Order: sequence, then structure tokens, then C-alpha cells
Amino acid sequence: MATSPPFPMRPPSPGDGALRHPHWWQRRWVRYGALTSLLALSGLVILALVRRQTGTEGFLVGLGLAVLPVPWLIAAFRWLDRVEPGPWRNLIFAFAWGACAAALIAIVANSFATKWIATSTADPAGADTLGATVIAPIVEESAKAAAVLLVFLFRRRDFTGIVDGVVIAGVTATGFAFTENILYLGTAFGTDQLTGDRGIASVTAATFFVRIVMSPFAHPLFTVLTGIGFGVAALSAERQHVRRLLLPAGGLLLAMGMHAFWNGSATFGEYGFFAVYAAFMVPAFALLTWLAVWTRQRELRIVRAELPAYVLAGWLGPAEPSALGSMRARRMARDYARHHHGRPAARQVARYEACATSLAFLRQRGRKGKAGADFVVRERELLDELWRHRGVARPALEYAARTAAPARPVYAGPPPAAPWPAYGHPTGPYARYNQYRS
Repeated sequence: MATSPPFPMRPPSPGDGALRHPHWWQRRWVRYGALTSLLALSGLVILALVRRQTGTEGFLVGLGLAVLPVPWLIAAFRWLDRVEPGPWRNLIFAFAWGACAAALIAIVANSFATKWIATSTADPAGADTLGATVIAPIVEESAKAAAVLLVFLFRRRDFTGIVDGVVIAGVTATGFAFTENILYLGTAFGTDQLTGDRGIASVTAATFFVRIVMSPFAHPLFTVLTGIGFGVAALSAERQHVRRLLLPAGGLLLAMGMHAFWNGSATFGEYGFFAVYAAFMVPAFALLTWLAVWTRQRELRIVRAELPAYVLAGWLGPAEPSALGSMRARRMARDYARHHHGRPAARQVARYEACATSLAFLRQRGRKGKAGADFVVRERELLDELWRHRGVARPALEYAARTAAPARPVYAGPPPAAPWPAYGHPTGPYARYNQYRS
């Protein structure tokens, strides 16, 4: 359990001791440069491999068709992440990893394994079936899970719960499906060029219907299970080491199992694919969609429950907890700021909303004994960020609270008990610590 000092501590200053210079490989620009180079190199290699297999014309056709579901899927995951929106750089990394690195790993590993099995067993047909139902799910889900793991380890402040896991996993899988669809659709187009098929009867039309119309959510659905495992692990206390290891591994195994079942549906008979789609994939998609939306609503309830403690301490206005706990009120506050002060003000309000949400989640973890050792420093950072934007954000949120729910009380009763003193609590022993109070 994280413990708090009897009064807020300031972060260490350079004069508190000798500074340790990081090694060259620990510098941020080195890590960013290495990661960017890896993704760029993977992208060039995967581009060459796909183009060699589909041809230039097939590649362009596949690219044009494969891109169609991408904006809708990204928008859906971004909508889910609106309560505590993560930075765009994480989503860009996840998509690039799925489209480049994970796709390259899958193509190379699947091809090698399938050829090795075919050579060893002298049964090419059986090797293809085994590769699709066993090898591909293991390799592909592991490659996609690597992106979720990297964000979980190196962007821990941005990975705080189930929604973050779902979003990162879903965007990674969307990138992977994008590259895979280019390959499948481009190959189908090349087949039609050889056979002369056109229109609805063509292989391209059938592939487009199955992969783009019927199941654009298939890969995101599989990998989201891994993301949920990491998300639940993020909610666990740091001392629960076994739980934090087993939950992501369990999610990954479930993703592999669902992926294998989906790939194996073609071997279940003439109507096996449609039976698995109707009886398994659609209900699973509906269930996970409900879980994601319910989790988003739960996050809003946490915001409304935790922020009143900071109202008493003077950091937030009385109307803000209810406004910040409503997506409609948040949108109205941004619109109000944009209308009266311009787009920069709307961005300040959005930043204020995100910091307040992070503060509510941090306080809940601290109250449950699940916060990290840097709880006090992180809380202070968020409070300082709120205070910097209060001039624009507070009037906008008060207006939104009055307009969105004029008859609803914005705050009543004492806040939940906290295991640490709130900064600047007007009746607490350290009230004068709040240097920002006027």
C-alpha cells in the first residue's frame, strides 16, 4: 500500500544531491529514435513483401479497400477513450506497431512454420490447416500483445484501467488487420485478373464482403481480450505480483483461443463459418461492447464520487464534480470556451477535464491502497496543472453544470474519508500549505 507523508512533499530539486547522468541508451531521444527506426524499417519491409505477393496494381486495390473500416474503428476506440483520453502518440505507436512490426513478424513466422511443417509431414494441405488454426493465432496475438505490453511498461501513467487496455489493444489490432486486408484483397484481385472474374462473382468481392463488411472487428475483438487482462492488472495493487502477471497471460490465452476458433470455422463444414459467426462472434462482440461502455460509465461515476474531496480543499469549484462526471456537460464546457475565447481556450478546458479525471482515478487508487509510491508527486502535478487552467475552465464548467442539469445539486455531504490530508483543506492542520489560495 502506498503511504503518504503527514504533509505534501515537494519533488527533489537539483540542489538536494548529486545528479546522476543517464546512460546514452536511457536518453529519451535515443529510445524514440530507435523505436521510430524499427517501425519505419518494418514498414518498408512489409511494404516490399506485400507488393511482391500482390503486384503493384493489386497492392493499390487492396490498399484502397482495406482503408475503409480503419477510420470507423479508430473513431470508435477514441470515443470509448473520451473520459480520460490518452495521448495521440500512444495510439499512433499502437497502430504503427500493428500495421508494421506485428504484421512483419506474423508473415515471416507463419510462412516459416507452415513450410517447416509441410516439409516435415509431406502434407501441404494439413500444414496450411495447422498453420491457420494453431500457428497463426499464437504468433499474431503474441505480436500484437507486445504493443500493449510496451505501453503498459513504459507509459504507465497513461495506462490506468480496462478502457486504456481495450483502446491500445483495439488500435493495435486495427493496424494489423489493415495490413492483412491489403494482402488478402490484393491477392484476390490478382486471382481475378488471371481468371477474368468480375463483379459480385469475383474473389475480390467475396473477400471484401467477408473481411471488410462482415468481420472488420474480428482482430480487434481477439486482441481486446489481451487488453482487458492488462487493464485489470493495471487496477491491481503493486504488491500483487502474481495477479499482475497471470491476468495479462490469461487474456492473451483467451485471445489465442478465440482467434483459433474463428480461423478453424472454415473446417466445420459448408456453413461452419456462418454458424460460428452468428452463434459466437456476434454475441462475443456484443458482450465486449457492453463491457466497454459499462466501464466508461463507471469511470464517470468515479469522477463524480472522488472529486468532491478537492472541492472542500478549495482546488475545484462546487459545480465541477457533476459537470466533469457528464460527457454532455464536458462537451458544453468546451463549446462555451471555444465560443467566447477561441480554440486555444477549448483546448485548455479539454486539458483541465483530462487532468481532473486522472486526479479522480489516482485518488480512488490511493484510497484503496493501490497507488504507487509516487502518489503525492503525481497528485501535486495534476493539481498544479488544474490550477494553471482554472481561469478559463472553471467558468465554462460552471455554465455547463447549470445548463446540463440545472435542477441537480452539484455537491452535498462530506467527501469519502481519505488516508491522507487533502492539500489546503480549509479545516485541516496544513491549510496554509496551499500556496495558490487567494
